[in-house]
Amino acid sequence: MTYAELRAALRHEHLPLAYCDLDLLAANARSLVERAGSLPIRIASKSVRCREILRRVQALSPVFQGILCYSAGEAAHLAADGFKDLVVAYPTVDRHDLDLACTAIAGGAEICLMVDDPAQLPFLSEAAGRAAVTLPVAIDLDMSSTLPGLHFGVRRSPVVAVDGAVALADAIAGTAHLRLDGLMGYEAQLAGLQDLVPGQRLKSAAVRALKRRSQPEVFARRAAVVAAIKARGHALRFVNGGGTGSLDLTRTDPSVTELAAGSGLYGPTLFDGYDSFRPQPAAGFALPIVRRPTPAIYTCFGGGYIASGSPGRDRQPTPYLPAGAGLLANEGCGEVQTPVTYSGPEILGIGDPIFFRHAKAGELCEHFPELVLLAGAAVVGRVPTYRGDGCCFV
Repeated sequence: MTYAELRAALRHEHLPLAYCDLDLLAANARSLVERAGSLPIRIASKSVRCREILRRVQALSPVFQGILCYSAGEAAHLAADGFKDLVVAYPTVDRHDLDLACTAIAGGAEICLMVDDPAQLPFLSEAAGRAAVTLPVAIDLDMSSTLPGLHFGVRRSPVVAVDGAVALADAIAGTAHLRLDGLMGYEAQLAGLQDLVPGQRLKSAAVRALKRRSQPEVFARRAAVVAAIKARGHALRFVNGGGTGSLDLTRTDPSVTELAAGSGLYGPTLFDGYDSFRPQPAAGFALPIVRRPTPAIYTCFGGGYIASGSPGRDRQPTPYLPAGAGLLANEGCGEVQTPVTYSGPEILGIGDPIFFRHAKAGELCEHFPELVLLAGAAVVGRVPTYRGDGCCFV
């Protein structure tokens, strides 16, 4: 949609607001399906954080199967709303959340929790015992590459090779009330790093070279771990890998049975710089212009929705429409106000919106209780985010 169309569609809405363009969401979903090949996609809920959007995406294609949650409490919340096949991607030892998940399982929910250390197992076993259930668990395999003088990846699991993975599988099998259900090997350095970092040609070239070097090593390691666990006599219902940025690569690993993706649905700015795909900006937020300190600066109310990760300019929201709007380098997006420079052809006035894109996908929903749904340049509904559900899981 053009700026004029978006402004007209939202003219009577309360600002600030967050929105989701359902037409662009569907286009992004189709792109993910095409890039996944023949493998199913488990939707990464942390990049969506809205029950209705999760449900709409699942309805778009049978390729979208199951949810990759980020919290055991969130998994229980989704199970209560009818969602099936929920895998929690991050370990938890919190008694409250474990009890929520195990109680949901006792009621028929399909929830699998993540582990990467034998020390976590007693917490899960005790919760499962209290609920009188057998708790499915999955092993988180670290997929980083250790190169001379460089750890290329993220600091996740201590399980990095065959021996550690097999030992943990044996420990799970020997722990009361637990059973091994699957394995996750998320190659963050392939899925979450842009190939083309804006304004950084040398860094971009280095990242692409490191990706080429990392990919065959970590894929071979994941395949070896899967084979060793199975040879030990343990069954794996699923082997999960990949992310929005690496679907094309991860689908070629025969040890992987399913992919994960989420950020590619909303299309945040941190996913603009990939060689093989470009998601559409399906989600964003609108801030009202409340003053004009100079003829070329329009100050908006709100806007300080900075993304997580290593601090930098790329973590700030980006003015999206009208085209040509920009942030002031010495102010950026403020806690209560955000000045925007603009001298383009659109005539802007007090009360008009400036539209922004968030740097990361689902984090936008932590700041707004609802998403205004757009289709065909018109508002077609509104749905609660997790915040609108009254929930904050992390």
